[in-house]
Amino acid sequence: MLSTFHGLNTMVSGIQNNRVGLNTVGHNISNSSTEGYSRQQVNSVATRSQTIWSYSRANQIGSGVGVYGINRARDIYADRQYWKENTNDGYYNAKAKNYSKLETIFNDSDDNALQDSMEKFYQAWVDCSTTASTASSRQNVINAGYNFAETLNATATQVQSQIESVYGEILLSVDNVNSILDRVTVLNGQILEQEADGSSSNDLRDQRDLLVDQLSRIMHISVNETPNGMYNLVCNGTTLVNGTSKVTIAASAPLNNKVYGVSDYTLLIKESDIQFNPGNGELYGQIQAVYEDKEYIDRLANMAGFLLSTLNAQHKAGYTLEETSGQIKKGGNFYGQTGVEYTWVTDSTTGDAYLTKDTEQLRGIQIIKELTINQDLTATDGHKLLAARSGATTDTTGDDPAHGAASSPASEVNGVADGSNAVWISTLFNCVLKNTGAAAQNYGLSPAGGKRAIGDESFYSYYNTSMTTLGGATENMNNKVEFQSDLMTQIENLRESTSGVNWDEELTNMITYQQGYAACSRCLTTMDEMLDRLINSTGVVGR
Repeated sequence: MLSTFHGLNTMVSGIQNNRVGLNTVGHNISNSSTEGYSRQQVNSVATRSQTIWSYSRANQIGSGVGVYGINRARDIYADRQYWKENTNDGYYNAKAKNYSKLETIFNDSDDNALQDSMEKFYQAWVDCSTTASTASSRQNVINAGYNFAETLNATATQVQSQIESVYGEILLSVDNVNSILDRVTVLNGQILEQEADGSSSNDLRDQRDLLVDQLSRIMHISVNETPNGMYNLVCNGTTLVNGTSKVTIAASAPLNNKVYGVSDYTLLIKESDIQFNPGNGELYGQIQAVYEDKEYIDRLANMAGFLLSTLNAQHKAGYTLEETSGQIKKGGNFYGQTGVEYTWVTDSTTGDAYLTKDTEQLRGIQIIKELTINQDLTATDGHKLLAARSGATTDTTGDDPAHGAASSPASEVNGVADGSNAVWISTLFNCVLKNTGAAAQNYGLSPAGGKRAIGDESFYSYYNTSMTTLGGATENMNNKVEFQSDLMTQIENLRESTSGVNWDEELTNMITYQQGYAACSRCLTTMDEMLDRLINSTGVVGR
């Protein structure tokens, strides 16, 4: 037989269910602006019915409603897509940021940039070829050469600073990763404890997923949820988090890199001392940025190597204004130190290229630091040592062995300060000099010995190609950033459509639960009045 108070219990369950629903709505509204919060919803189920007998058959009568669970609205497939694309977005933005800074360093639109100083240096040689007899013209070449060398060195120093800045960002990223891994393991333990009774730790799971969101931007990450609700995180084959245990990412001690003049770092798994590769993401982009910045130091070193080898060789093939016992002198080094032989060498076996300074091998920033104007040229009357002419005598055969590959016929030698060697030096900026003496002689140029530092390109072309490459890479990466931003917006909107708090929806639910609560309360009151009538007003006759 059905209990007399069955209806009261049914209404109490309805009141409790609507109260839980209203509390959940309030929780959603309160956290509508909380980063990473997922909308929660009450899952209600009808409670077990009771059997009553009527005549000769049994009937089932409902006993109310119960809260089956409070779950967060989450689309795991949208999450995994977000984590994947967020990694790409972090990588593209890190690369684009580095390219932008490199463009600022080289900045060809600036009157004091490398290209402008190079053009002024070239123009000074052109002017000197026609006015080599004037001290001002010769001094202008020396000044322009000095400014070009200083600008190239300053540019290299800025690239070095950029590398150091990127390394600083890498170290900060490593600290951030370790902090995230610490918090994920703590949350794993808390979730395991709270969900032991079968409930869902919605707020803790939101906090953990937000941390994974942040981590996925820094590196490639794979997420696996275990049956007990904990996350295992794997990066590029390396397990970072396994339940409540984790590894620590560490940077090696700074390694002095003499070739680039910076301190290098290597990422390691601290517990095993194995090298760590993030595989993708912002951290990987920062590591790639260091390599690319070093490539631009190499390009500057190649230009400096060209000047120290090829331009010096041509300058030494000419003659100065200074005379010793009636004999005019051969030119010396325009750049570098007096009496030092600079030669660009490419190892045929390893392909390794370097500049020799007598017997010393120079690479990278070492070559650039060597690019200073010869102090003899900056001394008093140093302009007289500028080797602006090709020869001192009139050789009608053009076969004077003293002139080597730079020998000139009589028509090209006009006497003292004729400026003909200045013509050949200015030609170096635009001509392509192959690795043969014959080609050098055809151009009236002195071979530098071995391949030129800039390969089979002209000096101008090499620099312009470098800047075109940088500009193309910057544009390409900016396009990827823009495309990825649009894609991320779509994925975020997809996540938001499932997990986001919609005020209109929540206010509608609020009214629904409010009215449900009031209706259950009214029904409970009615049942109470009926029982009051039954208990207090029935059976009083005859008292």
